[in-house]
Amino acid sequence: MPRILLASSSPYRRQLLERLCLPFAHQSPDIDETPLPGEHPRDLVERLARLKAAALGDQSDHTLVIGSDQATAIEGEILGKPLSHDGAHQQLARASGRTLVFHTGLAVLDSRTGECRSEVVDFQVRFRPLDAATIDRYLLVEQPYDCAGSFKAEGLGIALFEAMQGDDPTSLIGLPLIRLTALLREAGLQVP
Repeated sequence: MPRILLASSSPYRRQLLERLCLPFAHQSPDIDETPLPGEHPRDLVERLARLKAAALGDQSDHTLVIGSDQATAIEGEILGKPLSHDGAHQQLARASGRTLVFHTGLAVLDSRTGECRSEVVDFQVRFRPLDAATIDRYLLVEQPYDCAGSFKAEGLGIALFEAMQGDDPTSLIGLPLIRLTALLREAGLQVP
């Protein structure tokens, strides 16, 4: 069985990968995540997922390196991580009554063959109208300052939504497990 290496420092991605009951290691790749001029969010996340996997792909043993990257967009404009209460408040106020699209790039690189499979999984979240007091109450409880979009759907953030639409709800958290298991099977690893 090949070794599995998650090219990420994200605790959220590690928690998701643990659901597959596969032993894995994780390491943060050192790549430049700057978008290219005019780069569409879907192209950006696929490119970065592939770069993350490639950055750690020079393993001496047979390793499947998993890279993932996510961009949150509102009307095609990428929203970054808010990093502060004020930044998160601004993002949620902007999202109020609107739909955000989460583009998650996923790549699996086989260190033995050099083959890299990748794709992008989209997921939409429509927010209910949010007033300033609701936003502040939510942020004080969950403090999602390291999350693109300023919420945690796996927590209280779900209460901010009117609807969600997409094929893989784990893509919203940053690692689309349905597509990942398919890519791992294509690489010869059966899950479960």
